[in-house]
Amino acid sequence: MSVSWSNRGAVALVRVDNPPVNAVGQVVRDGLLKALDATEADDAVQAVVLACAGRTFIAGADIREFDKPLVPPMLPDVLVRLETARKPWVAAIHGTALGGGLETALACSHRIAARDARMGLPEVTLGLIPGGGGTVRLPRLVDPAFALKMITGGKPVGAEQALAVGLIDALSDRDLLDDAIALALRVAAQPRPVPLAQRAPGVAADADALEAEMQRIDRKAGEQQAPKAAVSALRRALTLPAAEALMAEREAFLHLRTAPQAKALRHVFFAERNTARIERIKDRTPRPFRAVGVIGGGTMGAGIAASSLLAGLAVQMVERDDAAAEAGRARVLAILQGSLSRGLIDAEGHALMLERFDADSDYGALANADLVIEAVFEDMAVKLDVLTRLDAVVQPGAVLATNTSYLDVNALAAATRNPTRVIGLHFFSPAHIMKLLEIVVPDGLGDDVLATAVAFARKLRKIPVLAGVCDGFIANRIMSAYRREGDYMLEDGAMPWDVDAAMKDFGFPMGLFQMQDLAGLGIGWAMRKRQAATRDPAQRYVEIGDRLCEAGHFGRKTGRGYYVYDAQGKGSPSPETEALILSESARRGIARVPLSQDEIMARILSVMQAEAQRILDEGIARCAEDIDVVMINAFGFPRWRGGPMFMAQHSAG
Repeated sequence: MSVSWSNRGAVALVRVDNPPVNAVGQVVRDGLLKALDATEADDAVQAVVLACAGRTFIAGADIREFDKPLVPPMLPDVLVRLETARKPWVAAIHGTALGGGLETALACSHRIAARDARMGLPEVTLGLIPGGGGTVRLPRLVDPAFALKMITGGKPVGAEQALAVGLIDALSDRDLLDDAIALALRVAAQPRPVPLAQRAPGVAADADALEAEMQRIDRKAGEQQAPKAAVSALRRALTLPAAEALMAEREAFLHLRTAPQAKALRHVFFAERNTARIERIKDRTPRPFRAVGVIGGGTMGAGIAASSLLAGLAVQMVERDDAAAEAGRARVLAILQGSLSRGLIDAEGHALMLERFDADSDYGALANADLVIEAVFEDMAVKLDVLTRLDAVVQPGAVLATNTSYLDVNALAAATRNPTRVIGLHFFSPAHIMKLLEIVVPDGLGDDVLATAVAFARKLRKIPVLAGVCDGFIANRIMSAYRREGDYMLEDGAMPWDVDAAMKDFGFPMGLFQMQDLAGLGIGWAMRKRQAATRDPAQRYVEIGDRLCEAGHFGRKTGRGYYVYDAQGKGSPSPETEALILSESARRGIARVPLSQDEIMARILSVMQAEAQRILDEGIARCAEDIDVVMINAFGFPRWRGGPMFMAQHSAG
């Protein structure tokens, strides 16, 4: 039974049990109505506690219902009944109360939460706004500025912050259910608080700042519908009677629910959850990976080490000499200190991470490592040397991983005594922040090693995507293809800032040439030189990037690249780069024709989708959905567009 109820003396306990996350689907909504009828009719009941079985409170709606016809009872109707119940209802929140879950808690007269609980309204991340009264009730309970942040940002807040702003009434440090029952007994003897939907609209502590923030969110949203709709809903909540605001919220929710952006975001939601559902390893047990080794303490190695430490693992870093090891240690400590300063970890957790971390120059320190990841310079000879040295010192059951971006993982694995334990783990920089982890699967890889890599990715809270062996795998192979097209457009008639502006307006966080300047132009230059011997002589080759590197213009770190940078790192169009581009077009005999933003994006998308289809046809990617996940999480393809493969499918259909 999804919703059950029983009496604990004068308090009725209503329990939702709808695994895995107690989603407030039709059976739960119907069960809540039945529980309301039963508790209202039972004279022995003075108050009600709403709790949930399993690991979480109600963690949202059943997203699978969104593509189906609506089936009553509707959540807004259930919550009106709940809010107007004669007896007080206390929501006992553990785990997460998200979306419809938090809206249900808001309809209760009181709320108590476990100290580690989290609460949020993440609908905007699915192209929606709350549809069960969240935009109306929340700003009648907390400062409207805080409500705006929760509704438009979509990020959950912790229980302590929720208590501080008035979102909940109490924290439980002991047994949540016992504390909730005790609270219910206390409030049963007190006057009922006015239901939120019957209160006057909230008043912001700083009305001018709230208005400025709403305007900023509107501007930043661009073509995204949900953030704009969320701002509009909050405006209505602050200016209209609750009944009108609730009706308008529901209309907006239902409109967004069937809109293309919401469908695209639901596609991404399910695609990201399906990347780890791999039939090959369904019954395989991962090897242990409590002790992680990282070779290399540069930006990437330090990020991998920090990510592992933040996940609760022990890390041994190894560098080429003592000075490099100390530099690597300093980079890792700086990342951990940043996490402490931002409140992402507490002092106790920070101290434990320091105890679990060491940096050395002796490969022998890795003798007991379960998983070792090399993150050295992207050079085949260098990586082969590292793997050969590792092969001689690590335990036989240890997994060896290479963080290569382009190189042949089959060749790297073949250099070891046991190729079945060698896998590619391609992190994206900064590794402690970026969520994507490409797992590159060489020939003959052990199934338990693959299971270990997937489990490791999930331990690090990353999204694992399987890729076959080829130059660049999924992400960088596609990026290389549309980067070439970007180079072609420079010769054909566009400037770097034209291409970047088109991509940013489309929804990318930054443009192609801004990204290259940020990463450093030397990376691409080295790759192009490595590929020169095997490059098809008939293939069009643009030398603009090479000319910049030959002049020592490697991007932001040198102050010059496609853009020129001031002392604060702010880039602006480079006259020198523009002159170089015009010169190269003339040298090649190309008559330049200006390109519109639509033309620029059409060319980028066409090449991106064509290369992605080749990757799919070759079996490098498991499915089109995995490619969308990669492009969104590696290069910032706008989530609300669903990914390049989703766009191709829906434009064709």
